[in-house]
Amino acid sequence: MTRVLVLNGPNLGRLGVREPDVYGALSYADLVEAGARWGSELGLDVEVRQTDDEAQMVGWIHEAVDTRSDVVINPAAFTHYSYALRDAAAQVTKSGLRLVEVHISNPYAREEFRHTSVVGGVATGTVAGFGFESYHLALRALAV
Repeated sequence: MTRVLVLNGPNLGRLGVREPDVYGALSYADLVEAGARWGSELGLDVEVRQTDDEAQMVGWIHEAVDTRSDVVINPAAFTHYSYALRDAAAQVTKSGLRLVEVHISNPYAREEFRHTSVVGGVATGTVAGFGFESYHLALRALAV
């Protein structure tokens, strides 16, 4: 069974409370539950995690490489500036694993600073703008 780490960056633990007009009314707990359900339906071993700490996120990406796990990542604010995260993400794809960048909202329909992703250039693919369904679509892509 393919193992997938679903990694979430800063402020995503506040889903359902933080800007529901942008991120929706569903909570982080709802995302964890949905990730487990989707993983089961797709034959994937899915583990959903969230951190506000850049170093911890980099460590989890290293763990993915070491355990041969694919990654679905919503880098959140790290998307736009974290070269440390970008370099870690590159290790995933260069090791023959897959990394799908996801975003709940469409960054290109928002403030200009959100239009740049330093992670996207090393990702296998990006899914954005479909709410929680962005995660489901990413997992579906990894299930094939």
